[in-house]
Amino acid sequence: MSYKIIVFVKQVPDTKNVTGEAMKPDGTINRAALPAIFNPEDLNALELALQLKDRYGAKVVAATMGLPKAADILRVALCMGADEAVLLTDRILGGADTLATSYALSCCAKKIGDFDLILCGRQAIDGDTAQVGPQIAEKLKIPQFSYVEEVISLEGKTIRAKRAIEGGYEILEAPTPVLLTVIDANEPRPQNAARIMKYKKAKTPSEFKAAGAADDVIGQSEKKGLVIREWSAADVEADPKRCGKAGSPTNVKQIMSVVLTAGDFKKIEPTEAGVGDLVRELIEDHTLG
Repeated sequence: MSYKIIVFVKQVPDTKNVTGEAMKPDGTINRAALPAIFNPEDLNALELALQLKDRYGAKVVAATMGLPKAADILRVALCMGADEAVLLTDRILGGADTLATSYALSCCAKKIGDFDLILCGRQAIDGDTAQVGPQIAEKLKIPQFSYVEEVISLEGKTIRAKRAIEGGYEILEAPTPVLLTVIDANEPRPQNAARIMKYKKAKTPSEFKAAGAADDVIGQSEKKGLVIREWSAADVEADPKRCGKAGSPTNVKQIMSVVLTAGDFKKIEPTEAGVGDLVRELIEDHTLG
């Protein structure tokens, strides 16, 4: 039995460089001011999907919602082993919170159709909410496993997976289709050299046209699997009122840049006398006792 697996991935700003200046007045991130990277745990989700492809046979579809430049991470996904790629991009999708994002992605999943599994990274480093995956499952009315470390088995229409919990783990079982959010419990594979040579030429229709490609060239590239599908909100039949800022009830009231500075410190010698002096001092200032 062959499966279809959708992996939702995201291009995110490198949050190591986020400062107050990287934020817009409305509280959203100025993505143009920061380098863009492949969200780390989405790479773990993609790796798990590719492992399932290796074990059971599957078509892996990498999909993302974002600006046109988000096609960059879809090319990475194709070079790692994904079979198809989809870019959901539209001006009305801009400024989306997790509620609006999960709605648009659930519409995208329905447009892709006939999926057995949806995999997402646990969370994106630009928001750290861990909400989008579970919200997609809720909107699609399918079971969900969060914090997944590995898939134990996928037999017919039944999946068993191991997920991390505080102090241990759980083994969960559910009928497909099911959504998994994946933690950093695997090592994402490098891009394959042969696939790099092929998919470095993959582009969205907009990228082909911007490069001056004629329609027949685009048609030939599509036959070779080198066209990244590009959908708008209308293409996935998303209600504009539930997309982007219009569909986002979240409002950021204030952004603060917190700088941690070192306080006074006292060096304690690692000797019995030094530890004794420390204990006496703590007792005298009533920290202890």
